[in-house]
Amino acid sequence: MWQHRNVKLWLAGLALALGCTHMVQARGPEVALTQDTITVAQLPRQGMETYRLIQSGGPFPYEKDGTVFGNRERQLPAQPRGFYREYTVATPGARDRGTRRIVCGGPAKVPEVCFYTADHYASFRRIVP
Repeated sequence: MWQHRNVKLWLAGLALALGCTHMVQARGPEVALTQDTITVAQLPRQGMETYRLIQSGGPFPYEKDGTVFGNRERQLPAQPRGFYREYTVATPGARDRGTRRIVCGGPAKVPEVCFYTADHYASFRRIVP
């Protein structure tokens, strides 16, 4: 009887532990994203230049700069379409726009939040002052 009760307690503890692990793994990208930050000073030189252009309203060197970012990858917090805009961060040696971008949300000239991606939207880091 005593062993049976211990086994039940052990199984209950295991189920609880597995359940907690599952809950942690089930967190959405918004939770992880808010913890990953980068300062403006930590951006690559080209990223700092792009960030300055965003803050001053341009002009931007790439035609796609300032266009709506659809967040199809759902890596950024959910917002209505049109909230996010993307900007190119030049990549030295790249023949095209490269993989680096800054995506900002809110009014175009005074964004509420900006994110940096070095891997073409696979991951983002929130830009902090």
